[in-house]
Amino acid sequence: MGRQIESVAVLGCGTMGSGIAAASAAAGCRVLMLDMSSEAVERGLQAVDEGDRHLVTTGTFEDDLALIIDYDWVCEAIVEDLATKQQLFAKVEPLRKGGSVVSSNTSGIPLRDIAAGMPDRFQADVAITHFFNPVRVMKLFELVPGEQTGPEVIDAFARFGEMRLGKGVVHAKDTVNFIGNRIGCFFMLSGLHLAKPFLAAGMSQETVNAVLGKPVGLPPTGLYGLIDLIGLDVMDLVGKNLAVNLPDGDAGRQFTSFPEAEQRMLERGQLGRKSRQLGGFGRVHKLDDGSKMSETFGLVSEQWRDSTAPDLDGVPTELGAVMFDDSSQGRLAWQIFGGTLRYAAGLVPEIADDIVNIDNAIRWGFNWVLGPFEMLDLIGNDKVITKIRTEGAELPAMLRVLADSGSSTFYRGGANAPREYLGREGNWHRVPA
Repeated sequence: MGRQIESVAVLGCGTMGSGIAAASAAAGCRVLMLDMSSEAVERGLQAVDEGDRHLVTTGTFEDDLALIIDYDWVCEAIVEDLATKQQLFAKVEPLRKGGSVVSSNTSGIPLRDIAAGMPDRFQADVAITHFFNPVRVMKLFELVPGEQTGPEVIDAFARFGEMRLGKGVVHAKDTVNFIGNRIGCFFMLSGLHLAKPFLAAGMSQETVNAVLGKPVGLPPTGLYGLIDLIGLDVMDLVGKNLAVNLPDGDAGRQFTSFPEAEQRMLERGQLGRKSRQLGGFGRVHKLDDGSKMSETFGLVSEQWRDSTAPDLDGVPTELGAVMFDDSSQGRLAWQIFGGTLRYAAGLVPEIADDIVNIDNAIRWGFNWVLGPFEMLDLIGNDKVITKIRTEGAELPAMLRVLADSGSSTFYRGGANAPREYLGREGNWHRVPA
């Protein structure tokens, strides 16, 4: 039978920890919720449905950490600080029972760093189990083994994620930001920089958001709305982590810090939705008559102004077609969204062994209509390859594989034939059910 997970000890009751606890209790598991203080635990407990709270035991790290001995899975979800995580795991390891599994919900710290210096038992039983927020809603569950993690441990996590929590499990590698955030954060951070010339030429931020939304199969938040949702402070931490851990030569290295205007926003606490009246790139005021007024923070003027309608006049409505449109909107879409597709096509096998895990991670984690390789198939790989070569740029790895294979698409089959994907070695493989 291998390892079985029927109970979960969640260490850290913030947004992510409480979400994991709530999802596990909703799946019928016994849950232990621990944090620094009883007040923090009580706040986290509010995320758990009232009808599931009988399954939950609460306590603090100082008084109740030994209770983890009764739980099959010990899940760490504390602050994103390597030293703090290592200190907690050093206390956890001698207390957990044999046969249990242990994980970190880190969004980007490599497992090899977290597990450095830990005993062999820990190394064999540990993985990254990365959920996306809100945990109860988002489908993505990234599963990352360490060099010594036993296959039965990964099997246990995958079964639990799929069968008990109803998640879409994606198998990632122990690289910075794993799959979803590696590509999604490249889109956001590169977008802040690459949009600058378009803004300076008079394009509105509302137009940037709109072009990087429905026309390319992304949510209506676009670029600036998505960062407002996440928070500039979080993106700053992401950038610092990428600056330290991205490999030399990675295209993302040039985008790990903010442009000047965004840096000034960060410094004055203008972080996004969490900043309320300070806002971020946008904010909404409730007027005395009950109506609402939307404002946009102009990155060129660095002043607030009334929000305006985006300029999508003449922009093609067919999904992805804007990237080949001879207009400022088309050039923006090609540089930012097209650049993200090209970035993704260069990350196999670095962050995942195949394109399926990458496509699933981006659809499930960032709500794209299509994953990067599915989108490339839709818009036409031949057109993309021709455009890249016309610019004198080098083809990313998987587009080179595709060009050498003689195929025009990364996927084939479906309907009455098995759906297959092109592997990095140029052979075709069955897409897992």
